[in-house]
Formats: sequence, structure tokens, C-alpha cells
Amino acid sequence: MKSFRTKEEVINTIISEENILIVQDLDGVCIPLVQDPLKRRLNEEYVNAVAKLREKFSVLTCGEHEGRRGVNRLVEKALASKTKAKENGLYLPGLAACGVEFQDRFGNSSHPGLKDKEINFLAKVPKMMKSMLTKELQIFLPNLSNEERTKLIDVAICDTRFTPTLNFNEIFTYVKADFEKVKDLQLTMEKIMNNILKESNNYGLENSFYLHMMPNLGLKEGTEIMKYATKNEFGTTDIQFIINGAIKEAGLLLLLNKYISNKTGTYPFGKNFNVRDAPKTLKELVNLCRDEIPIDQMPMLIGVGDTVTSSKDTKNNVWQRGGSDRGFLTLIQRLGESYKKTNQVIFVNSCNDQVLRPRISGSDMRGISDPNDDLKFNMVINDGPEEYIEWFKKLARNF
Repeated sequence: MKSFRTKEEVINTIISEENILIVQDLDGVCIPLVQDPLKRRLNEEYVNAVAKLREKFSVLTCGEHEGRRGVNRLVEKALASKTKAKENGLYLPGLAACGVEFQDRFGNSSHPGLKDKEINFLAKVPKMMKSMLTKELQIFLPNLSNEERTKLIDVAICDTRFTPTLNFNEIFTYVKADFEKVKDLQLTMEKIMNNILKESNNYGLENSFYLHMMPNLGLKEGTEIMKYATKNEFGTTDIQFIINGAIKEAGLLLLLNKYISNKTGTYPFGKNFNVRDAPKTLKELVNLCRDEIPIDQMPMLIGVGDTVTSSKDTKNNVWQRGGSDRGFLTLIQRLGESYKKTNQVIFVNSCNDQVLRPRISGSDMRGISDPNDDLKFNMVINDGPEEYIEWFKKLARNF
């Protein structure tokens, strides 16, 4: 049976090391998953705990900092103030949009590696989504009133600046007893996003974007594999339209670059390094770190995520492994092995009554990991964001 470390053991490991960097996902980790992303909530005590860690903490999320759907709005709501976070450095620092939107704790932001032409096209994507989705739902859900259909579409289209997204959680609830229909809706979602990807070619942006499926089952020929619905979970619920190169493991190197520059005055990968400059494989990412970051400058890394998948392809007798957090958590584990650091990899069970996902139960890791999986978790937070926040507050009291 797999034996995970206790919460106290992990805290003691972290506080025993002075040079640390916590790299944490957001949705499903410190923010409970919900069907409507506009109804997300952030805990005020968690926000204040993050501030205690200062440069020792960074977010790494496929969500975004700014905009009406941005996490900065959740911070302001939690603090019941639109000015307190800016004045006191209470925003969540780090990388959003899977690696292309960086901000410090005062909300000063930049978008390293992005071109104006790409930003201009991304601004058009939500309107394209709305037009295509309206036509599809008129066919797929013909009995809905126009008002009901419009509400579903408003929830489904996440009009974020750098990562416009289709989120079908709310739409799935209309057919949740029929998983074949959920699969049909997943294919509809994929068709819409692929059409927008083709449209980007007409703007001369053939190599600018890719589709990020959440959760997914890894890659096949460079394309993420959709996780189809089963009787126990919806599988892929969101598809994001994302800048090529914007993956979390590349983002981890950008965070390390900034962290080490703040400590030493020198950027190990260069001042203008961005996710598009990063190598594409885990081995190459580790080698780049070993070439450019001395052992005494590499911090102990603590990675926290909730989106990790593993599924057996019985036809071909292979495991399909994916999830947006798998790459950066695996890289943290590999860097720990390479630098002989006691890096920690923490998994948060994010499944709840609104968003069905696999969850670790004792030694049962089906849907998340498997016996041959290289990624090993040091600790599992069983009861979701609420339990994680309590653990995080306890950790932060030591700083």
C-alpha cells in the first residue's frame, strides 16, 4: 500500500530549508471547483497566508490574473476592497495563462513572449465561440428556450484575455444521466475549438496556438488527448485556446529564473527568457537547469496541483497519462532527484458534487495514477481546498 507523508512531516521538511519556492495551481487547490467559473470564491485567510511567504510562493495556473474572470477579482472580493491588495501586496504572485501572464504581489503584470498580432486575434476568439456554440446548441438542445440557451452560453464562454476557454460543466448537467450525450457534447466542444484554430491560420498565425484540454490523457502526435466521459466522471470539461509553448513545466523555469534573479541579481536563463524559449522535453528542461543553475542557488521546490490523470488503454495495453499539473509536478520531482533536494509533490483531491473527477482513496489511485507511473506524490490532501487551506495557513505561520 502506498504510504503518503503526514501534513506535519511535510511542514517540518519545508521549514527546515531556508531556500524554498512553493509553486501552486489555483482552481481545485485553493479554490473549490464550480460549474460556473464566475461563482468561484477565494478564502481571505488564505490570501493573507500567501502574503507571509512573499518571494517563497508563486502560482502556476491556466487561469488568469486580470479581467472580470481573473483571480485578482477573487482576491478583491475576499478582502472586500478594490484597493487593499494593491496597497499591501496581497495579490497572488506568479504565472497565469499557463505561463504567459506574470504578476508580482502588487498586481504589476507583463506578458513575456506574446506578440501584438496574437493578442489581437485572441480578443476575437470569444465572439467566434459564441457564434459557433449558439448554432450547435440550437441543434443539440432544441427544447431549451432562447433565454436558457443564452445563459448556458454565457457561462460556457470564458472570455479571458490570453486563454479564451469553453467550459461545458453547466451544459453537461442537462444531459448528465446520458454519458453518450456528454461525449457528443465533448466532441462538439472540440469541433468548435478546432475551427477557431483553423481560423487563426488565415491571420498568418499557423504556429501560434494549441488546444489545452482539462483534464486530458497526455499527448498523441503533439495533440492533447480528450478524456471521454464515463459513468463516474465527466472527463474533459474545458478546452482552452492557448499560446504555443505555454505549458506549466516551461512556466516553472520562468518562475525559477525570476526567483533566482531576485536573490542573486542574475537571471540564469537570461533577462528576457519566456516559455517559448524553453526546451520541449522534461529531460531537456532538467539539463538546462543543471547547465545554468548552480546547486547552491536551486531552491527546494514544493509543487501543489490537482489535475493529474492516468487511464489504461486496454486495446493497446498502454497507460495514457496527462493532466495540466502532471508536467510541472513531474519536473519538480526530477529536479529534486537531480539536485539531491527534498522536493515535495502534493496532490489535492478536487472532486466535489459540482465537478466529478477521480480522487485518491487510501491506496486506490485509479484515474489519477497507476503502478507504473513515474510521478509519485509525497502528500495527498483528501478533503479538497478547504483542508488544503487549513494546512497552508499552518505552514505560513512559520514564516
